[in-house]
Amino acid sequence: MTARYAYYPGCSLHSTATEYDISFRAVCEKLGIELREIEGWICCGTSPAHSTSRLLSIALPLESLRLAEKMGLTDVVAPCASCFARLKTAHHEATADAELGAKLSDIIDAPLPENVRVLHPLEIFADGETVAEAVTRELPGLRVACYYGCLLTRPPKVMQFDECEYPMSMDNLLRSLGIETLDWSYKTDCCGGAFSLTETDVVLKLTHDILEDAKAVGANAIAVACPLCHANLDTRQAEIEEKYEVQFGLPVLYFTQLMGLAFGIPADRLGIRKHFVGAEELLSGITA
Repeated sequence: MTARYAYYPGCSLHSTATEYDISFRAVCEKLGIELREIEGWICCGTSPAHSTSRLLSIALPLESLRLAEKMGLTDVVAPCASCFARLKTAHHEATADAELGAKLSDIIDAPLPENVRVLHPLEIFADGETVAEAVTRELPGLRVACYYGCLLTRPPKVMQFDECEYPMSMDNLLRSLGIETLDWSYKTDCCGGAFSLTETDVVLKLTHDILEDAKAVGANAIAVACPLCHANLDTRQAEIEEKYEVQFGLPVLYFTQLMGLAFGIPADRLGIRKHFVGAEELLSGITA
């Protein structure tokens, strides 16, 4: 039976993180997973909404979950870590508090989507044996630091995703593809996220520390699952190197892009060349 999911791409995967979107879709197609984009989905509100109004921050993602349920789908997959966190949080808060749930039901003018389950792609790819069967290309020489960021696992009682402090789902997935992943200390440290434009110095310091530790353990690439993390680690890397007088040269790839390469999917279908820090030298001979 074909696995079928309601797909919530969120704003980033339709804009700055299009390579995450196209590589995720390509990998799902290869694995026989059907994605149905939620019809009429709206922005999850991300950080600005819950900084402004608790009700708004919950109602926005609930509306998209309601639309998924209306399509007859109860499993919703959200690749963006921020979207994943907001959808999970909204569902948790609305169903855990009856009084709040009643208010939200009035706002969205519909019963709460209580039976919907919010998943991350790492969860739907958890069957390492099935993933390994799709591998057609070896990826020798890669030493990858898997960076989960601070949103995927926190708060643990809401997210219920992997181990809060030292997750391994991305590591285990990439290892099932034959890719070497490294033990390191900054898996879930914050990169500064949305403060990139308002607290730039703080973001540069946080991101520098992440890159420095990845380099120190011998990584030659970083794998991510969050558009905000990718933006800070990739687009800010040259600025960080200049500020701290260091040289990292670490390509930052979405884990779905690495999956796609292992599955033999052409690089132009994975957005490999879209990143600021080029991966051409590292992947020489692989992406041809």
